[in-house]
Amino acid sequence: MCGIVGYTGPRQAAALLLEGLKRLEYRGYDSAGIALVADGRVEVHKAPGKIGVLEKQLGKTLPAGHAGIAHTRWATHGAPNTVNAHPHTDCGGTLALVHNGIIENAGALRTALAQRGHVFRSETDTEVLAHLVEELLAKQAGGTLVEAVAGALHQVEGTYGIAVVATREPDTIVAARRGSPLLVAIGTGENFVASDASAVLAHTRSVVYLDDGEIAIVRPAEYRILDLDSVEKEKAVTRVDWDLATIERGGHAHFMLKEIMDQPESLRDTLRGRLLEEEGTARLGGLNIDDEQLLQVNRIVLTACGTSWHSALIGEYMMEELARIPSEVEYASEFRYRNPIVDERTLVVGISQSGETADTLAALREAKRRGARTLGLVNVVGSTIAREVDGGIYLHAGPEIGVASTKAFTSQIAALAVLTLKMGRLRALSILQGREVVRALGRLPELVERVLAKAPEVERIAERMMRAQNVLYLGRGYNFPVALEGALKLKEISYIHAEGYPAAEMKHGPIALIDDLMPVVFIAPKDAVYQKVVSNVEEVKARGGRVLAVVTEGDSGLAKLADHKIEVPETLDVLTPVLTVLPLQLLAYYIAVRRGCNVDQPRNLAKSVTVE
Repeated sequence: MCGIVGYTGPRQAAALLLEGLKRLEYRGYDSAGIALVADGRVEVHKAPGKIGVLEKQLGKTLPAGHAGIAHTRWATHGAPNTVNAHPHTDCGGTLALVHNGIIENAGALRTALAQRGHVFRSETDTEVLAHLVEELLAKQAGGTLVEAVAGALHQVEGTYGIAVVATREPDTIVAARRGSPLLVAIGTGENFVASDASAVLAHTRSVVYLDDGEIAIVRPAEYRILDLDSVEKEKAVTRVDWDLATIERGGHAHFMLKEIMDQPESLRDTLRGRLLEEEGTARLGGLNIDDEQLLQVNRIVLTACGTSWHSALIGEYMMEELARIPSEVEYASEFRYRNPIVDERTLVVGISQSGETADTLAALREAKRRGARTLGLVNVVGSTIAREVDGGIYLHAGPEIGVASTKAFTSQIAALAVLTLKMGRLRALSILQGREVVRALGRLPELVERVLAKAPEVERIAERMMRAQNVLYLGRGYNFPVALEGALKLKEISYIHAEGYPAAEMKHGPIALIDDLMPVVFIAPKDAVYQKVVSNVEEVKARGGRVLAVVTEGDSGLAKLADHKIEVPETLDVLTPVLTVLPLQLLAYYIAVRRGCNVDQPRNLAKSVTVE
């Protein structure tokens, strides 16, 4: 959600900034802009739509300037148009500012600034920041840009990741964060600012992640990190361990397809070094909670948003069945505003691909405030959640560029299974049961390869379903969350209305929708509730519904009832979601492609949701 990149150094900045913005396109955006400091002035260019529109506006000769900032905006306050696009400037055009997040008291600040003579051009909350900085610079003739930015930030409420340039200090970028990710990337005689390391990997892998309440002064030959009271801080330099090759499409038509096909390897990476077959348990070095403390846990709360919430549901079922620990799943956006009952014996697990999801981060902070232990399941090393929780599990799934999550979801399920195995073996799970789970987890990558080999078969089915207006996804037990996830994928990238339901609940309302135009997708592997799902399929067929069934290899029972079937290999019930979700990911992808949708950047969506 929204992207920031800044550069200061000996090179012309414009091309570097545009290149960085393109690396951030996957985050989702609806307008783009760039600001450069040159010849005693700030030159700003911005446009609605994709970065290509901005490039066309700039023309072949890019504007000059050795320092600048750029932004891709995901609209919150004001329509996605040229005026509301970032960067925003002050009244005199002497400074420019880009911002991710939301300024909650923008209305009151805007009114007060207008009364003091400031003229606003946009509908955004961000513009108030530019005018606050302008006002403070005017009051302090000898003051620095960082002092003015810090003073402005003391007046705002809300979340921000910002970068500011000004004619007063033409080679300086001032950046700050509260609740929205930001980093300084360190080059040789040049430095960068970015909201995501992918924007700068072509130039350096050395980054410093800002924490909340920190502000950076970035110049070509140096950078300094302060808090908002101007106290200097020592920060560790992190080396990003993946390179540009890992965020390229690798010959696939879209990032989403690449990431679907990456899943055998991403699962291997998630599981690598964590399975102990002889002991029938798991090794998790990052938990920072010893076995004695884990035995004190008497309740688990899993909290997440979107796709991660679906994996949390699967984790709840796992924990209660194998570890026998009472578990519940909370939408992070609801948990943070309730009066949740958690204490020192509650383990709160936050799940987020990006590690920056605002609601999940806030839920974890609230849990910690109430005394609970917190764990994070995140994919991005060095992300805010990873730094703030007591311990956690990195997914190691590799960068996920497509907005619709695929490989992160299956890696989350695998990581939750590993955590469940650890918790279960400390309690009631026998060594023989543990070994069975370990062996099944070890076989998963190979089984995933077998399912993905059926992509051409799924593509043919997609051809017949692409004109559907509504699709119902049904599953039971471990595969009810898969039904939710399959429906979400179809909605996200093809814009077809889809709903996921527990199969038995179909009779309590959704059955009224079923007719011969309504595809119904059943997730029906041969698990403990298989026969019950067969009955539900019969009910749909009796009403003329068209059935696509995801079934276990060799299943002849449902083959007679289903109009189409996709087979997956047999595995333990708890691990079936890793296999059954794959055809649904492919189905959504192929339908969206045939409908001409932008698969990697669906409309209105963002990869990392850093606002409420």
